[in-house]
Amino acid sequence: MRTLDETDREILRLLLSDARRPYSEIADRVGLSAPAVSDRIDRLRDAGVIEGFTLRIDDRELSSGLETLVTIRPAPAEATRVYDALAGHDRVENAFLTADGDVVVSARIADGEVRDLIDEAIGMDSVAELSVQVIDRQSWSPAVGDVDLAVDCVECDNTVTAEGESARIDGTLYHFCCGSCLQRFEQRYDRLSEDA
Repeated sequence: MRTLDETDREILRLLLSDARRPYSEIADRVGLSAPAVSDRIDRLRDAGVIEGFTLRIDDRELSSGLETLVTIRPAPAEATRVYDALAGHDRVENAFLTADGDVVVSARIADGEVRDLIDEAIGMDSVAELSVQVIDRQSWSPAVGDVDLAVDCVECDNTVTAEGESARIDGTLYHFCCGSCLQRFEQRYDRLSEDA
């Protein structure tokens, strides 16, 4: 496995804008072949950079009400429970637990139903303070950033570079900085498997 380069970042940006974009189209945009793009995406998935592909729904087409931002200040001991309950609620689109213990959610709520939603999800007695704002506009644009994906060799902890190797052993993908580390790891793994 190698570090994340600009081509990987561009592939991620293209997938973020449309996860169903054909590999051939991505290949044209990044100057690679479709199989090379497929290989890079597989490596990004194996490394955990890509967790999955998802569907974004325009909830305005599926439900009525106003898009609202609800901020709840629960008792400090209740913050995690309140967050978990609201994050798992069907009407809640996004949920955040802030460092100071506030729970902030966005939800599409019909007029006058904020308290009903909160009471149903967590109980109004869990709320010390409540703020509700109507959302005028929103945008979702996750940043790919300039972070390098630095994978460590499982054998010696050195950073795996482009010269590194990967091997799937008993269904688990391992990354190595060189062939020697891969060989040592496989030998030790075989010995331990025989002793087990």
